[in-house]
Amino acid sequence: MRGMVDAAEESVAQDMVTEKGLELVALSESSPPSALQLSVGWLNRIKTKDVVVLSRQLAVMTSANVPIVQALKILVDQTSNPKLKTIVSEISDNIEGGARLSQAFGDYPDVFSDFFVSMLKAGETAGKIDEVLNFLADQAEKDYDLSSKIRGAMIYPAFIVSGLLTVGFLMMVFVIPKITGILTESGAKLPFATKVLIATSSFFVHYWWIVIGLLIGGFVSFRFYIRTPPGRLQWDWLKIHLPIFGVIFRTVYLVRFTRSLATLLVGGVPITRALEVVADVVGNAVYRELILATQRSVRDGNPLALLFLESPIVPVAVSQMINIGEQAGKLDDVLVRLTSFYNREIEHHIANLTTLIEPIIMVVMGVGVAFMIAAIILPMYQAALSFA
Repeated sequence: MRGMVDAAEESVAQDMVTEKGLELVALSESSPPSALQLSVGWLNRIKTKDVVVLSRQLAVMTSANVPIVQALKILVDQTSNPKLKTIVSEISDNIEGGARLSQAFGDYPDVFSDFFVSMLKAGETAGKIDEVLNFLADQAEKDYDLSSKIRGAMIYPAFIVSGLLTVGFLMMVFVIPKITGILTESGAKLPFATKVLIATSSFFVHYWWIVIGLLIGGFVSFRFYIRTPPGRLQWDWLKIHLPIFGVIFRTVYLVRFTRSLATLLVGGVPITRALEVVADVVGNAVYRELILATQRSVRDGNPLALLFLESPIVPVAVSQMINIGEQAGKLDDVLVRLTSFYNREIEHHIANLTTLIEPIIMVVMGVGVAFMIAAIILPMYQAALSFA
């Protein structure tokens, strides 16, 4: 067998090979990837849709009593993504070599989440791998559909705003200088709006490279900052408090929480472990801290809804429903109902957002046109009257 392991040093790589039950014959360090390989690797990155399709295909075959190793080998031929094809092949080899299903998938945390692996462990314990795989496929499809709806709602406003910024920049650099040049040469008294427009246009013309540099530097710095724990916490706090968009973000995180927790509890995962997994699945640092604090509280013997009732980022109705479900012993059923309700709320919010974005854009464009009229058209009209 030939293969590659990712390790910090040679001794660790040797241990990783021997742990798989293999006898090491030769080991050499791989050369670093070239820029071309990195670019190809980025193009072949594993998308959420690839994992969704893989989960569904694997669930269908296991439900048809196809042995898991054979099902994975079939999927190797059916998978179009080269990187995912390699991973599925390695998972198949590991399971054939004696590894457990959850262990084999858990070796690729960048592709298969902790939630995915925890559900597989629960399925192995209960002897219900086929049911768990179907469950995971359903959840993956729901998560993908939810993300697709959010992205779809954002495409229109993002396209319009990008177009406005591009047109505005081009006008400032190429069009406005020629028009304002005529006004300046006329010697007429210019209003304040025109002076602001001329100064702004002059800055863009002479220092456009500073503008582009600031935009690129700001974007890179922002991306770097939100990768740090404090930056991530502040950015996630801002997202859930944004006007218009904040309610959508909060609802999405609540759906992820209720759906994932319900799935794990139905799969037989202990509630403390389920909360630990869900904290990473929810995708927001503010909610993550709340869920981890709730996990510690539950471990100390307190009710699940205790901290939720005190938190301003969780609706009172959700906290009370969870409290009632926990007391009645029907927490998983309550979570499923909450997921269904807030899924409909997301669709409602997205529909309202699409309707609201259009008049907001029209108002912004109207303000821009009014400023242009006040800064250019009126001075030109006054100059024409003075010559007449």
